[in-house]
Amino acid sequence: MKGQSDHLTIGERVAFYRKRRGLTQRVLAELVGRTEEWLRKVESDTNPLDRLSVITALARVLGVGLGDLLGAHILLEWKDSRERASVPALRVALTDHRQYLPLPSNADDSAVDLDRLATQLADAFRDYQGSQYTRLTLQLPSVVTDAVFASGQAPPAIVVYVDTWTAYGGSQFVDSHGTGRYHSYLCDEVVPWVDAHYRTVASSACRAIMGKSSGGFGAMITPMLRPDLFGALATHAGDALYENCYIPEFGTVVRHLRDYDGDIWRWWDDFRSRVSFTKEADHDLLMLLGVSACFSANPDGRVELPFEPRTARLRPDVWQRWLDWDPVRMAPQHAEALRGLRGIWIDAGTHDEWFLDLGATAFRAALDEAGVPDEVIHFELFEGTHMSIDYRYPASLAWLAARIAV
Repeated sequence: MKGQSDHLTIGERVAFYRKRRGLTQRVLAELVGRTEEWLRKVESDTNPLDRLSVITALARVLGVGLGDLLGAHILLEWKDSRERASVPALRVALTDHRQYLPLPSNADDSAVDLDRLATQLADAFRDYQGSQYTRLTLQLPSVVTDAVFASGQAPPAIVVYVDTWTAYGGSQFVDSHGTGRYHSYLCDEVVPWVDAHYRTVASSACRAIMGKSSGGFGAMITPMLRPDLFGALATHAGDALYENCYIPEFGTVVRHLRDYDGDIWRWWDDFRSRVSFTKEADHDLLMLLGVSACFSANPDGRVELPFEPRTARLRPDVWQRWLDWDPVRMAPQHAEALRGLRGIWIDAGTHDEWFLDLGATAFRAALDEAGVPDEVIHFELFEGTHMSIDYRYPASLAWLAARIAV
C-alpha cells in the first residue's frame, strides 16, 4: 500500500513533496528561480514539466530523487550498495539497444524475440529523449524483463504480471471479505491458467513469486501458505514487523479524521466525489482504509479500524487480526514450508519511510530461527528509501530465474 504518490501526475507529485517539506508555492518557486504563478500551473499540470534541468532543480530543493518526481527510477543517478558506479541492464539497453540484436549462442525457440525487443527499446529510448516519462514508465516492466533474459543474465523464464488492484489500492494478495479473494485468484485461477496456456514446468520447484511493498508482503506469505505452488520468492521492502511499519501512521490518521468527525467513511465519500489526492490527508487515509479492508473486514464486509478513531488507542482484538498476517510472526508457523524453498531474496532501503528495512531484518532473523539454510537466502540493505527502487527488480529476477531453472 506504500507509495500511493507513484500513481500521481508529475504536477501532483511536486505538490505532494512541497507540502511534505512545509514549503509554500511562493517559497519553492523562488528557490528554483521561477514565479509563483508558474509553479501553480505546474502543480495543476497546466504547464508541462519537460526539461530535465528544471525537474532536477525541483528534486534538489524538495530533497527527493528524480525518480520520486517522475514516478520511476532514473538509472543515470544510481549507484549500488558498494558505492561503485553501475550501469543496470535497462540503461545500457536504452543508450545502445543494438547490442541486443545478435542472438545468443544458446538461443532456442524459447529465447526472447530480439526483433521485438529492439523495437521496444528504440521506442523507449525515443520517449526517454523526448521526456515522455509517463509513457516510458508504462513500457519499462516488459522492456526490463526482456533485456534481462536477452543479455544472458538469466536462464529463460515466463514472467507473469498479476493485477490485484482494488478500489482502495493494493489487495495485499489476501482473501478478504472487504476486498475479495485475491489470494485464491492468484493461486487457484492465475497459476492453472498460465500452466494451461504456456509451456511451463508445472511444479512448485520451478515457480517463484516476487513483489515490492504490499506485493513484497504477498511474495513472503504466498509460498508459506501454498508451498505446493511456489518454491522461491523475492521481496523488495515487503510489509513486515507491523509495530514499526503501521502503528506510527495511526496517530497521523486520527488527526486527519478530525476533519471528518472521526468517520473514515465520510472521508471516503469525499475522496470519491473529487479529484483524488488533492488533500493532504488522502494518502494516509487511503493506505489505512485499504489495509484495514484487507486485514480486518468482517464477514458482512464491514471494515474495522485497528484503533479508536479519536485517540489512536489500539483495539487489541482487531489489531491481533493484523498481526496474524505479519510475515515475521507467520514464519514460525510455516517453518517447514520456508525450509523447502529454493531461494529467498530479501532487500530494503536503509531509509525506508515505513521502517521496512527493520521488517526485512526481522524476517531474515525469523528464517534463521526456522532453520532455513543460508545458501538459499540473499539478504541486502541498500542505500535508499521506499520509493523508486524499481532498479532492484532485474537483479532479483535474474537470481530467481537461476534458482528455479530446470
